[in-house]
Amino acid sequence: MKHLRFLSVAAGMILLAALNSLAGDIKVIANPSVTNNAISAAEIRTIFLGETNRLGGTHVEPVFQKGGQAHEALLKEYLRQSDAELQAYYRALVVTGRGSMPKELGSEREVVAYVSKTKGAIGYVGIDAQVEGVRVLAISQAGISAERKLVTRVEPEYPETLQRLQIGGTVRLAVTISPKGSVDEVALLGGSPILGEAAIKAVKHWIYAPGPSRTTIDVSIPFVPKR
Repeated sequence: MKHLRFLSVAAGMILLAALNSLAGDIKVIANPSVTNNAISAAEIRTIFLGETNRLGGTHVEPVFQKGGQAHEALLKEYLRQSDAELQAYYRALVVTGRGSMPKELGSEREVVAYVSKTKGAIGYVGIDAQVEGVRVLAISQAGISAERKLVTRVEPEYPETLQRLQIGGTVRLAVTISPKGSVDEVALLGGSPILGEAAIKAVKHWIYAPGPSRTTIDVSIPFVPKR
């Protein structure tokens, strides 16, 4: 009996450590003008991919680091793409007029200094970084990767011009699902912004099975030109 109790406690500690490790590599920091005290993984993703410029009721501006462990942790755990993919993603936003290149700084000290004096700025640093003058946001990890069964799927419309030019590719999306099964938010993680727009329009009409909480999952949608 004691052995079973020990195993149960050990399993709980391992699970807790695994969950904490996701948020343990970085601290998300914001200018004191940002009123939120917490941020979800889905919000980190949508803000740092330029899908939204608001956190709660505050206008926010994402600030990136040029490399480093914190930057690698952001890419791996939250944006789920490489630095090269991130740069290509933002260049595509610029070319299509849907966004601009984000602010990039060379060190954690520069990020903290910029965020502390810039209204609405939001950035990230290593877990041990000194963060005076900024607000540290707690990172909520609940329901990031829970499985949800798709009940109703609407296929995206292939943009006629791209199909005619034989331009295709795979679009990766972060889909946030409500407990009732409706799609609350969709963010583009990778792929063509034009194909992504078509995919997002369709996915917003998808219906999933009900679940115990709001969850975010990754979805890949291929666009294959007809030959």
